[in-house]
Amino acid sequence: MGFVRGSEIISVVQDLFLDLKNDINEVKSDVNALKNEVSELKSDVGELKKDVAELKEDVAVLKEDVAGLKEDVAVLKEDVAGLKEDVAVLKEDVAGLKEDVTVLKEDVAGLKEDVADLKDRMDKVENAVIRIETTQENVTNKKLQLLAEGFQAVPEMSEELHTLSDDVEVIKFDVDIVKKVVTTHSATLNKFGVAK
Repeated sequence: MGFVRGSEIISVVQDLFLDLKNDINEVKSDVNALKNEVSELKSDVGELKKDVAELKEDVAVLKEDVAGLKEDVAVLKEDVAGLKEDVAVLKEDVAGLKEDVTVLKEDVAGLKEDVADLKDRMDKVENAVIRIETTQENVTNKKLQLLAEGFQAVPEMSEELHTLSDDVEVIKFDVDIVKKVVTTHSATLNKFGVAK
């Protein structure tokens, strides 16, 4: 009986030993699997560290780029501010030029009237010159006729002829002045594209 119980105990111990051995093998297998996972994780961590290092370098570069862009933006803001001032000045200049154009248009209109008046006056003077020259020619012919006839009033006719000659010279002088004025005004009008 005692021997049987001892055998049973040994059998039980052996079974326990086998169970423990199996458990140890399973644990070893699990440990090996965990070791592999740890190894893989270490490899992943190494790669992640490399990625982080690269990202840090990229961030540093980006920070420098951002700093440069901020400087560019500051410069551009200054340029924009300067351009706004220039635009304001140009707007004032344009407004002034518009006023000048308005004044010049009024001046041109006045000059056109002056030129028309001067042309009319010049035409009248030229007609007067023609009449005087015709009168002078008639007087000269009359003088020649009277001289041929021995008329005694030749001195009076000569004086009248001399007076007419003086008048002609004065009128010619006035015509020259009128022509110069007309030429000057015409040149001014031509600058603005206004026909004579």
